[in-house]
Amino acid sequence: MSSASPVKCQGPGRPKDMEKRAAILEAAKALFVRNAFAGTSMDAVASEAGVSKLTVYSHFGDKDNLFREVIRARVQDLIPDNIYDFDPSTDIGQTLLRIALTHARLDCDRETVGTFRAILSDCRQGNPRYGRLLWEEGPMRTHRLMERLLQRAVDAGLLHIEDIPRAAVQFLSLIKGDLVLRRMFGCDDCQQAYAEEIEATARAGVSTFLRAYQQR
Repeated sequence: MSSASPVKCQGPGRPKDMEKRAAILEAAKALFVRNAFAGTSMDAVASEAGVSKLTVYSHFGDKDNLFREVIRARVQDLIPDNIYDFDPSTDIGQTLLRIALTHARLDCDRETVGTFRAILSDCRQGNPRYGRLLWEEGPMRTHRLMERLLQRAVDAGLLHIEDIPRAAVQFLSLIKGDLVLRRMFGCDDCQQAYAEEIEATARAGVSTFLRAYQQR
């Protein structure tokens, strides 16, 4: 009796394949936020995307890989690598402010916080690997890119930092304060005031960071 061959994950090809891939990613993103990871089946993703389950598997292989690609695509779309590009001849403060505003707005976004809630729900049910996938594709990537930028600023003589990994974490914490938790707990009744607070906190975080690390 022959065993069934496993479905292999194939990369995107023709334009129609890319359209299906994009539809699958959008469907999976919506379902993961709505039902959490454990509550989302590949059948449901296929139905939501209007494709066959075989098509979902042929593009992504399994649910873990699909989730990783959903997170990766969202992060890359909203915070592309080039946002961390740094020219030593430019103002380091303006560079950090650009990154701070982008990060703060993304992390405090309703959809992002919805994803955090879904992941916490899965972790509570004993599925910590989903949280690890999110961590690897989101914060861990951000930390690496921030460390690279800060090292370049140090090498250019613009910043004085002895512990760059710690400074990167401090920067990302300063620019958001308690705003992510406030949205997660539903304490963001006035949207305009909340949006203004996001920008004010990011700007204050950059100022505090520069006071600590900018070369005198």
